[in-house]
Amino acid sequence: MSRFGFSNAVKKPDMEQAPQVTPEASTPKPAPQMAAADAKAFDQLDAKLRIHAKLIDELDLSALDKMDDETMRRRVRGIVSEIIKKEEMALSAAEEASFADAVMDEMTGLGPIEPLLKDDSIADILINGCNQVYVERHGKLQLAPVRFADNDHLLRIVQRIVAAVGRRVDESQPLVDARLLDGSRVNAAVLPIAIDGPLVSIRKFSKSPLTMEKLVGFGAIPQPVADFILGAVKCRASTVISGGTGSGKTTLLNALSAAISPDERLITIEDAAELQLQQPHVARMETRPPNIEGKGEIRQRELVKNALRMRPDRVILGEVRSEEAFDMLQAMNTGHEGSMATIHANNPRDALTRLEQMVMMGGMKISETAIRGQIASAVNFIVQATRLSDGSRKV
Repeated sequence: MSRFGFSNAVKKPDMEQAPQVTPEASTPKPAPQMAAADAKAFDQLDAKLRIHAKLIDELDLSALDKMDDETMRRRVRGIVSEIIKKEEMALSAAEEASFADAVMDEMTGLGPIEPLLKDDSIADILINGCNQVYVERHGKLQLAPVRFADNDHLLRIVQRIVAAVGRRVDESQPLVDARLLDGSRVNAAVLPIAIDGPLVSIRKFSKSPLTMEKLVGFGAIPQPVADFILGAVKCRASTVISGGTGSGKTTLLNALSAAISPDERLITIEDAAELQLQQPHVARMETRPPNIEGKGEIRQRELVKNALRMRPDRVILGEVRSEEAFDMLQAMNTGHEGSMATIHANNPRDALTRLEQMVMMGGMKISETAIRGQIASAVNFIVQATRLSDGSRKV
């Protein structure tokens, strides 16, 4: 018996009785949660794909390029209505309009997830292969009634996303970060990394960033604490916002930035631009991944060094991840007081430890004592953001 109460003896399987893997058995099956309830959804998806195929045959694709969205939508709805009549589909006017919108999304948008992107109550969209799409609403994950025809259909949508920002995703480059036109952040993984189908994570871009007043109203932060932190930012105290994934670090950084004077020149550095600073003098920079030859990469460290030559009053780093931590500390210590950054850490003590480790990752020949002295001199405050089990976020 092991110390967990399980037997350590493992019975070897009988090779003659081992189950045979058939092509049918190895085909990905729909998620169990949607076996019966979503049969209608699959029928509708099949109908949409058939209508889409017929629509392509009847449309003058060269003329579509000259139409605005509204004209194109009217044209598509008219043709879809004709196809539905020919196919003798029993659909109400509302269902017919919904089908036309879905086909339009398939042609010019991101297919089945287009309605999710338009839903302001959704913060994250998480796609686990063609049959499983989760969304986060109000801090809680929910299975969405959305499906793709198959993994190839999902892959086409992923390729449409990354092509729009000049990137590619395939077997030779199976991991990619991208950004939608509205600023939403996308991460995708495909074969051979994602063995059961493409994995896509979309962090939606908030159209109206939360203010500190709203955060206080939601109960995320007490008013006295909010007043204190805003005062510290206004007085140019260098601040690091610490927290786990989804704890609201970027949201809090946006809210705190409201205390910065409009007279200051701000330079922001991010892997994927998310910050929404409202000051008039903001210069934004974003990292760049290597091209298909493995060249041309521009990391955060290079951008932080370059930012110091651009006469910033403050440097704001979207997230400290690696060796750029040293250059960020240097900026805070050399006349750029009030600079800000976020870091992934479960508590303030871990945040300090991670900063120390990141400086060491840069290969700098500095003792631990000197590194700790740099951190103590540079960082005035660490603000901890936490996501609780009920989905709420607290400071």
